[in-house]
Amino acid sequence: MAYEIPVTRARAELADLINRVVYGGERVVVTRHGKPLVALVPAADLERLEGLEEKEAVVEEQVISSVSSIGSAAPAPASSDRQRFGIAAEHRGQGGSGA
Repeated sequence: MAYEIPVTRARAELADLINRVVYGGERVVVTRHGKPLVALVPAADLERLEGLEEKEAVVEEQVISSVSSIGSAAPAPASSDRQRFGIAAEHRGQGGSGA
């Protein structure tokens, strides 16, 4: 659990709060009207958080790429299927011939 402190007190105790974070390994949440405003965390925690964000971005790109490749690999409906289902037009992807 993080140590919470109102912003008005945090201003006066900033040096002490920094020491608690750096040397005590604590996390300090600065609040305003009882709501979290900012957090003081060790630099190692910030590095881990940023590393997780980068990994999430890579995974998201991989998912988008996979889904995009599935959509572009779908075969176009045969001419008889278009007539049978009343399809008058079809979407043609970039560089695709459609039928």
